[in-house]
Amino acid sequence: MSILVDENSRIVVQGITGREGGFHARRCMDYGTQVVAGVTPGKGGQIFETGVPVFNTVEEAIKETGANTSLIFVPAPFAQDAMLEAADAGAPLIICITEGIPVMDTVNVLRILDSKPIRLIGPNCPGLISPGSKCKVGIMPGNIHRHGKVGIVSRSGTLTYEAVSQLTSVGIGQSTCVGIGGDPLVGTSFVDALRLFERDSETDLVVLIGEIGGSKEQEAATYIEKEMTKPVVALIVGATAPPGRRMGHAGAIITGSAAKAEEKIAALRKAGAYITSSPVSLGDTVKGIMS
Repeated sequence: MSILVDENSRIVVQGITGREGGFHARRCMDYGTQVVAGVTPGKGGQIFETGVPVFNTVEEAIKETGANTSLIFVPAPFAQDAMLEAADAGAPLIICITEGIPVMDTVNVLRILDSKPIRLIGPNCPGLISPGSKCKVGIMPGNIHRHGKVGIVSRSGTLTYEAVSQLTSVGIGQSTCVGIGGDPLVGTSFVDALRLFERDSETDLVVLIGEIGGSKEQEAATYIEKEMTKPVVALIVGATAPPGRRMGHAGAIITGSAAKAEEKIAALRKAGAYITSSPVSLGDTVKGIMS
């Protein structure tokens, strides 16, 4: 099984006629994802690739094609409007890949979405993939994934790919892999994803990949200790990062003791999570637990 997306997901790509949007829309389609529409204002009526219609608005795209998931590839200055347009059109799931979005734009989007039955993944994320359902909604390389029963939730796109590669190399597949995004504010948290995996009957174990900055991992630890019944393997990176210096993306910066890798590791270990110190040991660690 999977969480969030499956073979019934119908994707509308906002920014499909752009370089990045077009490239990744093709990769999603090659994987088997139902990309049913694209949106680029002013280019409505065009056809993308093999018959994917392009619309001027998300509302038109959803009305005409029944799209139920929005995948956003638009420049940062326009990303707030793109997310809100998708929400206003009634898309229940929005995945925003765009990085560099001003924090106050994200604050505004989250404030508005808080009163709506809509889930946002991202921004500044790689998206998500459910290998068994052949549904890839993002920028991850589909070929490294394998269908199985391990869920992955991560703040880091690149480390997600490494974790998947390690698991696949030892014969362990994935139910769904979710990149929640590396910005200080994101629409879906570790706890949100863990809760979904906990309820998924086909996910037996969850890999959590965190990093320095913020307190998202400590929040996850609290949930794991109180409510999680499935084993969690955790990797926290950035142990050698100097305080006050941005490492990678905006969320990866130590601004207090709680933001340090050792504090996060301690909280997760206390909660009962299995701690691994390196991405290259993830596969063997998970295999040992599941065997």
